[in-house]
Amino acid sequence: MARFTLPRDLYHGKGSLEVLKTLKGSRAVICVGGGSMKKFGFLDKAIGYLKEAGMEVEVIDGIEPDPSVTTVMKGAEAMSKFQPDWIVAMGGGSPIDAAKAMWIKYEYPETTFEDMCKVFGLPKLRTKAHFCAIPSTSGTATEVTAFSVITDYEKGIKYPLADFEITPDIAIVDPDLAETMPKKLVAHTGMDAMTHAVEAYVSTANCDFTDPLALHAIMMIQNDLVDSYNGDMEKRASMHNAQCLAGMSFSNALLGIVHSMAHKTGAIFEDFGAHIIHGAANAMYLPKVIAYNAKNETAAKRYAVIADYMKLGGETVEEKVANLIAFLRGMNDALNIPQCIKNYGADSYPCEQGFVPEEVFLERLPEIAKNAIADACTGSNPRIPTQEEMEKLLKCCYYDTEVDF
Repeated sequence: MARFTLPRDLYHGKGSLEVLKTLKGSRAVICVGGGSMKKFGFLDKAIGYLKEAGMEVEVIDGIEPDPSVTTVMKGAEAMSKFQPDWIVAMGGGSPIDAAKAMWIKYEYPETTFEDMCKVFGLPKLRTKAHFCAIPSTSGTATEVTAFSVITDYEKGIKYPLADFEITPDIAIVDPDLAETMPKKLVAHTGMDAMTHAVEAYVSTANCDFTDPLALHAIMMIQNDLVDSYNGDMEKRASMHNAQCLAGMSFSNALLGIVHSMAHKTGAIFEDFGAHIIHGAANAMYLPKVIAYNAKNETAAKRYAVIADYMKLGGETVEEKVANLIAFLRGMNDALNIPQCIKNYGADSYPCEQGFVPEEVFLERLPEIAKNAIADACTGSNPRIPTQEEMEKLLKCCYYDTEVDF
């Protein structure tokens, strides 16, 4: 038996933020990030709509990119004092992910972060509050997923929380919010969405319900992402829908080792002055992982289906896989994303020598590989790498060398 779970209601289209005025409750907390929702007036609109619904409103703001365990615990404490019956999270993936983890701690104060990390092991939520997610970026799709990613900065590791309990009750996918994204964010979140759809389609947990969502999302991203990056707001609105479809797929089909590797490399080099931004990491690693997974016959055939759907040409499965890899690398070039860690600058743009020194990468490689294999996303990958294979694959992602194993 398998399960397919999405939010109870999904509202989409321009102006759909107004749905907040129809929510029933007495107190709502709004979780937001670094200020863009305030700057562009969306936070004030949300507060106004919730007050129109008769609710008292409190704001938890300043949630950082790659939210920390500390932020989660502080937010949950604030919720415990305020006792909201609605948690409304708006902005990029970070405030929504953080709010999901706060929700767990708010409903079950005795829960530790280690408890939250037990895959599909959470108790029943909604004993105190319901959850509404409103994305402003077009990539993570956390507004429709059973996942949250929280960073333990002491260990330098991102941990995915996974349980259908944290799937939001309501998702509001309003393209007005996505128009505020800076260009670099469009690129990174868009390639995150592409990775979600591709990994979901070849995941060992794929099914008839997830495949159409993944394939249609891939086609939309192929058609719309670069134009959205270059300022086409109609394509920006389309990408907001595409990333949500990709999220619906991967939340139920799960992901693979592109995400395992991105989770474990994102914050591990923080002491050298920067993170490898999640969407950029996915963009760099996806072509390498496709080459690795394509050694599995079933996965190779499914990559070939993707290539056919994208009309990339090729006569044999091998040619189609090669064309898919070449197309994705071309997208990285068009979006100004590096092809490998060695050329990943501290500003995320391509450069001759990136911020991660070779000797540091090699020194930390065994631990990164071990942690990536243990990541929650590895279990549904078409091939389960050994320690040696994961180290070799990560080296290919550092040097941009061919995957031949």
